[in-house]
Amino acid sequence: MPRVLTALPVYNEASHVGPVLDEVVKYSQDVLVVDDGSTDGTAELLAQRDDIVTIRHEPNQGYGGALRTAFDYAQSHGYDILVTIDCDGQHEPKLIPAMAVAIDESPAGPVDIVSGSRYLQSFDGDSLPPEDRRRINMEITAWLNRRFRLNITDAFCGFKAYRVSALQHFHITDLGYAMPLQLWVQAARYCLKIVEFPVPLVYLDEKRSFGGALDDASRRLTHYYSVLHREIAALEFPCGDPRTTTADTPA
Repeated sequence: MPRVLTALPVYNEASHVGPVLDEVVKYSQDVLVVDDGSTDGTAELLAQRDDIVTIRHEPNQGYGGALRTAFDYAQSHGYDILVTIDCDGQHEPKLIPAMAVAIDESPAGPVDIVSGSRYLQSFDGDSLPPEDRRRINMEITAWLNRRFRLNITDAFCGFKAYRVSALQHFHITDLGYAMPLQLWVQAARYCLKIVEFPVPLVYLDEKRSFGGALDDASRRLTHYYSVLHREIAALEFPCGDPRTTTADTPA
């Protein structure tokens, strides 16, 4: 049986971390929490648990930084599969085993990444996503599909399963919420095999801050494009340079 690690990036989630972890440990034997410098009592709640491993960042590094720590931990501790799940209550821990199994048993055969999608199919009780976040997600997802033929429907879902041996290809330097975009470009560069997995669409924190100026949707979109272009410029693509495609995108 493959060794599976479930990792949660956490920052100031005192109101959610307890109930979420109570569910996660039902479905994953090994659980890692990366506390990204929480100041709201989250650290104290985590310290009371003996059923998880906690790594604390001091100071805060960012969402991408927390996931980078999870990637490093999974590799250095000999796991076969890493599942990442957010701690804000929007993901269903009961899906963890199915996502992990899909790494080796998806309809497409063995894959490197099983990426949750909130838009692949509808579920009873789905939330209505915040308009600006849905619009940006749609635009960035379409851009990635035109450039890299990824055939995905949700570029920003944090609920994923990774084949740990594939994590060696990722060099994560964007430590904020744009980290998934860097990941997609690098996955395309190394021809990783990706499938999506349908997950419910749940928004419990529609006013989540992306940090300073990025709370403005137009600035956030501009930042996302800058990350994408920078990452493409930094890599060599053996199967053709995506900068030569005709995808309509801002410079």
